[in-house]
Amino acid sequence: MIWRNIASNFLTLAIVLLIAAAAAVAWAKREFSGPGPSAVAQCVQIAPGASLNAVSNQLAAQGAISNAYIFRAGADALGKSRELKFGSFLMPPGASMEEIVGAVTSGGASTCGTEVLIRVGVRENSVILRDMNPETGAYEDMARWNPAEGARPDEIAAAEELADVRLSLVMAEGVTSWQVVEALNAASFLTGEVAETPAEGSLAPDTYLLERGGDRNALLARMAERQAAILAEEWEARPFGMPYETPEEALIMASIVEKETGQAAERPQVASVFVNRLRQGMRLQTDPTVIYGVTGGQGILDRGLRRSELDTTTPYNTYRIDGLPPTPIANPGRAAINAALNPDETDYLFFVADGTGGHAFSRTLDEHNAAVARWREIEAQQGLPTDSPVQTDG
Repeated sequence: MIWRNIASNFLTLAIVLLIAAAAAVAWAKREFSGPGPSAVAQCVQIAPGASLNAVSNQLAAQGAISNAYIFRAGADALGKSRELKFGSFLMPPGASMEEIVGAVTSGGASTCGTEVLIRVGVRENSVILRDMNPETGAYEDMARWNPAEGARPDEIAAAEELADVRLSLVMAEGVTSWQVVEALNAASFLTGEVAETPAEGSLAPDTYLLERGGDRNALLARMAERQAAILAEEWEARPFGMPYETPEEALIMASIVEKETGQAAERPQVASVFVNRLRQGMRLQTDPTVIYGVTGGQGILDRGLRRSELDTTTPYNTYRIDGLPPTPIANPGRAAINAALNPDETDYLFFVADGTGGHAFSRTLDEHNAAVARWREIEAQQGLPTDSPVQTDG
């Protein structure tokens, strides 16, 4: 009888323990898969060679997870305990342990933490050291350097050597190929000498993730491949009757449109003016092409055009030549390429600045002359030269 009672009690205890274990497992699964404790975004940083134990304790300490043991057990159950990838990964508020395990074992480019950003701009190139504020999800500038104005700051040089730093390049629409090469040459963490500047217009403005030790020429090839794909897509989808014989001619027009207006909504209108002028045999008469003929795309012309430059016949002086210049004058973005191939249907033949950053468009020379007169008044009020070139009926 005693042995029967002992066996009964043991069985009861075993059942209770099994139920408790099942309940504990169910709770742990809910903890692992359910919303995490952090009410703000978290930048989860994994050091090279870090162990799962160290990472789980780090995450618990920063409030990203509720239980380091459950995190380790869950990672092990998923077969990912040995798959940690170093880097910095931005996790949204309330991210579950399961989501965090997925992020830190999948790898890829860092999505938070420190970033060194190379910005290729129309007026200047710059290198910016930024750090993400995980609470806002926005990068905050820590240091900025213009390579044309002195030595690299120590803090930027140090950041470029960090194991998990995010390296990227942003190429603005309308920059020249020379400007891109200058920016790449200033990036000391890249390798390879650029022997020849890529053809104007052949590089796609975009954001590019970089790697320490990456080859400059390989990056330029990636930019060119992307631009070629964009141009091919837009050319294939073009409407019938456009005044271009080749995709390259469309690219030339796109570069002019890109340089003529900084307002995205105006691109199709600007393109319509130039397309209408081409169809009517009128000269394009656009300053950016003349400026490119003066600078060769190497820097900006920080002054007005001189009368002698406007009177000199060059392949890029569209006040003196018929049709398009021989090459693009910058690297246009997809929107400008699309506008060149899909201009608005208008009867505009002229445009001039209107003082707001945009342009006044006109159908007739009389309308245009009135718009020019208004622009001359604005120039005078702003103390600007009042003899800047404008389109005529030539």
